[in-house]
Amino acid sequence: MIQTEKFYRFLDNSTSPFFVIKNSSEILDKAGFKCLSFEEDWSLQKGGSYYIKLYDTALFAFRVGKSVSDDIILRMAAAHTDFPSFRVKPNPEMREKGYIRLNTESYGGMVLSSWFDRPLSISGKVSLRSEQLFLPKEVLIDIKKPLMVIPNLAIHLNREVNNGVEINKQKDVLPILGMADDEDIHNYFKNYLAQHLNVSAEDILDYDLFIYNLDKAYPAGVSDEFICAPRLDDLSSVYALIQGIINQVDDKDIHMICLFDNEEIGNRTKQGSASLFTTMLLEKIFQTLGKGRMELYEVLHRSFILSVDVAQAYHPNYPAKFDPTNTAELNKGVAIKIDTAQRYAYDTGAIAILQQLCEEYKIPYQKFVNRSDATAGGTMGPVISTQLPARTVDIGVPLLAMHSAVETMGTKDLDSIIRLMEAFFSAER
Repeated sequence: MIQTEKFYRFLDNSTSPFFVIKNSSEILDKAGFKCLSFEEDWSLQKGGSYYIKLYDTALFAFRVGKSVSDDIILRMAAAHTDFPSFRVKPNPEMREKGYIRLNTESYGGMVLSSWFDRPLSISGKVSLRSEQLFLPKEVLIDIKKPLMVIPNLAIHLNREVNNGVEINKQKDVLPILGMADDEDIHNYFKNYLAQHLNVSAEDILDYDLFIYNLDKAYPAGVSDEFICAPRLDDLSSVYALIQGIINQVDDKDIHMICLFDNEEIGNRTKQGSASLFTTMLLEKIFQTLGKGRMELYEVLHRSFILSVDVAQAYHPNYPAKFDPTNTAELNKGVAIKIDTAQRYAYDTGAIAILQQLCEEYKIPYQKFVNRSDATAGGTMGPVISTQLPARTVDIGVPLLAMHSAVETMGTKDLDSIIRLMEAFFSAER
């Protein structure tokens, strides 16, 4: 129960990728991890715990075993910090009959209808003018109040709403921020940000701001068997990876978690899983430990990577959407995700390793495969395994209403994914 409450707080406070990294860093700091800068020389110690942030939306934490030798492997696990939402455009103010709406664009594949009539707020980063041209001041902001709403159209004016109505991203889901009689609303939003940050509006150069659902995480079900919350995809995995890396690790190996950004839009950014940064980081770690690039490549060949993202849970109202023999059910354990076109990364030897690990530590697991006439959603796994050709498996907790404003997972599955990550890093080879 204590772990569940901590998880709720993590979800509620991680309202944009920026705050996911901020909150993750604070947990690592309390666990004794040292924050490094990639631009500086390192002096890594055996038994040391370290992390590095990348552009404030990605993070890599690693631990060097106390007895690392030439027989080491890399134990790596990845999750992503981003989630489907709306992003505020520049010059966002739109006035209509006194209403002030914000012009937004959708980020990732959203269940748009789930965002109507929700309490919405804003979270992200604001860039401010500074005296150094190549170093603007950057500050994080989370309004933390019901700032806007996207109202539904009444059924009296939309009689077909329950028969399926197309939602236009440019005109139907613009949030209402407030009302103003003044015809000139130029810089209305920027002035609000300036007031909140206690800065001059002229000093705000740019921003990277996301609209998020203010609904809090809560237990549901007769026996509290469900967790309902925004952002379970993929913060359930982020939280589990952090818990795994801060606990006991095996002394012989190097252990790392990678919290990437931009998975929901294809991974191909400087802080996404397709970036060269992960390879650069590993090369620097090995060089600092007195090992060369070829030794890294040799280690990779015998290493293991977990791509930890959520899986599609069986939905009892839509049984025809699922494979007849390989479904993932809530509270039945972590799903091992398999796709013959390698949209999920796997090979049979890697799956066997994972099964042995789960069985040794009595962690429930299940295998998930999509219907043969359906396609899988993309994950980090195939992208990572092309950059780092180690054995890689895609796994995750089953989720209902994936990409909705509120998603549902099994309470027991939180325990399963955390225990699996703890076992992954601590088990003896």
